[in-house]
Amino acid sequence: MQGMSLKPLPEDIQDEADLEEIITTPSEAVVEYMSSVEGDLVILGIGGKIGSHVGIMARKAFDLAGKQQQRVFGVSRFSDPDKRQELEAAGVDTIACDLLEAKEVEKLPAARNVIFMAGRKFGTQDRSDLTWAVNTIAPALAAEQYAGSKMMAFSTGCVYDLVPVSQMGATEEHATAPLGEYSNSAVGREQVFSYYSRKNNSPTCLFRLNYAVDLRYGVLRDIGDNVRAGEEIDLGMGHVNVIWQGDAVQRALLCLDVCDVPAVPINITGPETAAVEYIARRFAELLETEVRLTGTPAQTALLSNAARSFELFGYPQISLETMISWTAKWISQGGRSLNKPTHFETRDGTY
Repeated sequence: MQGMSLKPLPEDIQDEADLEEIITTPSEAVVEYMSSVEGDLVILGIGGKIGSHVGIMARKAFDLAGKQQQRVFGVSRFSDPDKRQELEAAGVDTIACDLLEAKEVEKLPAARNVIFMAGRKFGTQDRSDLTWAVNTIAPALAAEQYAGSKMMAFSTGCVYDLVPVSQMGATEEHATAPLGEYSNSAVGREQVFSYYSRKNNSPTCLFRLNYAVDLRYGVLRDIGDNVRAGEEIDLGMGHVNVIWQGDAVQRALLCLDVCDVPAVPINITGPETAAVEYIARRFAELLETEVRLTGTPAQTALLSNAARSFELFGYPQISLETMISWTAKWISQGGRSLNKPTHFETRDGTY
């Protein structure tokens, strides 16, 4: 499944049109795999930060594979009408639907391939009931609606507890016993999909992502913004994993081929156990400013070991150094931020 991008990579990214093109361009491996996919693809919860990229890349890959007749459906409440217009312009068929409403879910079109992306994290402290509903009831309704279909379900590395930095991250065999309401509801989501995988003989993959990086948001953008603003960088969560969003999206599509019964978990992130201090100092160098550090790196962190995914798909195409360099240049030229902090430094599971 390994393969290079269809286009050469730039030294920097000039604007959002360039950024979107880079993120959503499928690799040769993705095009080759999508050429073998039978039936349509439904993406549930496409309205999030990464969902539109999955939908647009899938559409491009089908087209490049000569499978224009196969449809990509994007399902969301679409509270942002611009997002819906963007998807329609890219050839994704959009459907407005509240995935917590059974009567609406029952009207969704049949499809042999499903990517489930709906989820709730931030605001859990104030509305834990809503978080549990979104992360467990919506999966149950989707799993029943698409019984027997392939189900590639987005999850999170937060299903693991903090692990010693020396262990190089939690593997898929580690226990899912995390801290906090959100993380436990994410375990609940996985268990729901695992149950319906067995019940309905639905091949399922649990996509444990940790953390995707886009120049407009993500761990690197958080650190870079704080360095440029002269704010202190807390080293308490001293190490992180990151992966370029385009690499994560490619793996999301390729993981349709990993689906099995019972459900298969797979960690998706970059290969580095990256030190926050190193990242902060590198940003200070590139942004030509000073860095202010506080705290001491803990001996544990929220880290995932994605060796299994590297065996399947190869290493991510975009390196940590390239991500930092692109982000620094983006910040320097006033590139837009989504203003959605990751709160990666959280150590108690409270979001």
